[in-house]
Amino acid sequence: MKKIILFCSIFFLLNCSKKQQKYGIEDAQLAHDCEKKLTDLIVVDIFSPPVASRIYANVSIAMYEAARFSDSSSVSIADKLKGFEKFPVPEKGKDYDFSVAMIKAFSETAQKITFSAKEVKEFETQNLAKLKVRTDSETFERSIQFGNEVAKVVIKRLSTDGYKETRGMDRFEVTTNSRERWVPTSPDYADALEPHWAKMKPFLLDSANQFLPPPYPKFDLQPNSTFSKEIEEVYTFSKTLTREQEEITAFWDDNPFVAKFKGHVEFQDKKMTPGGHWMAICRTFSINSKTNLANSLRAYASTSVALHDGFVSCWDAKYKYIRVRPQTVINKTRDEKWFSYLQTPPFPEYTSGHSTISGAAAEVLSEIFGTEKSFTDSTELEFGLTVRSFKSIREAALQASESRIYGGIHFRSGCEAGNKQGIKVGKLVVEKLFTKNSRP
Repeated sequence: MKKIILFCSIFFLLNCSKKQQKYGIEDAQLAHDCEKKLTDLIVVDIFSPPVASRIYANVSIAMYEAARFSDSSSVSIADKLKGFEKFPVPEKGKDYDFSVAMIKAFSETAQKITFSAKEVKEFETQNLAKLKVRTDSETFERSIQFGNEVAKVVIKRLSTDGYKETRGMDRFEVTTNSRERWVPTSPDYADALEPHWAKMKPFLLDSANQFLPPPYPKFDLQPNSTFSKEIEEVYTFSKTLTREQEEITAFWDDNPFVAKFKGHVEFQDKKMTPGGHWMAICRTFSINSKTNLANSLRAYASTSVALHDGFVSCWDAKYKYIRVRPQTVINKTRDEKWFSYLQTPPFPEYTSGHSTISGAAAEVLSEIFGTEKSFTDSTELEFGLTVRSFKSIREAALQASESRIYGGIHFRSGCEAGNKQGIKVGKLVVEKLFTKNSRP
């Protein structure tokens, strides 16, 4: 009898160990691979930063809701977000492979929201083939179906989030007789980007203008005015940038589509979006912290929600204030041949988008991984840039914000107001999606 009891105990412990291992670091790596694949697709497809945030958020939510049941302590976040119908739950007493469900949810959602359906399907096929050997066919097919059902809920929200409607709205009308309003800038004089993005359905914001920042400093060209001092700061930086400041500026550039000209030939330099950079930082923390599948996916989903709503909030401010860019002012008042160090993006200055979403992401990641967590960010190496180290996540966000002044594309007030705006968005995400025991 003792031998039987001992055998049963060993069998039980081994079985539990297998289940824990099944959804541990190795399965979490599948989630990291999915997020990296998503970033690669966004880079190749050249989605704008706001549109990329929509992709990250919806795909990451689908992945989390499909695999959260791999950890009994995980709870839905979608039921706290706006616009989702009820998500399916696994059948009681039935076995599932939630990594299989995650891959399927990722694939179905990503195919609907990117231009690379064929590549996504190939990625799905390769990964499901590896997972199929570890479970029986009935469990495998049930898991596929579960991932499909989760994706359907996310895809249905995609059809009602305002994206389709904003594609058909009127172009932004440029006012050329006002010195303080934004106008297209050289070298490509592109139209205003996503002027109706504030009409997108947020996930957590009560409205796009919930955290509308106060007005920027008055347009005043008198020598001692606040605005003149801001112009002088940008102009002086452009003439005196140290090598360190140049590296910081390039590191946080994150412009997904930089137009470059050589003679009469135009070519493009592709990089991650600002949101993609922060999702990569989230990936770094999740891997280094050795978080399990569910906690890794929760970090991605929560961070991407902050990015999405950060862009909605920021773009609301941009097209309410329609503030002029430094390049336009400096060309008209100081130096007609002056160019910003970074290519000036085609939308109004106030507030800084990178400052806003960096502040938002940093609040969420600090809640998950720790406020004083130092780290090294090597995610830009593949784009030929440097590695940078930070004492905390919030320090990284502040450096991202400061880099926009070095780059000559923002005034200090636009960066500081954007950072504060993003922090408010991030704190809202933490308040709504996390408990006191939120760290993995």
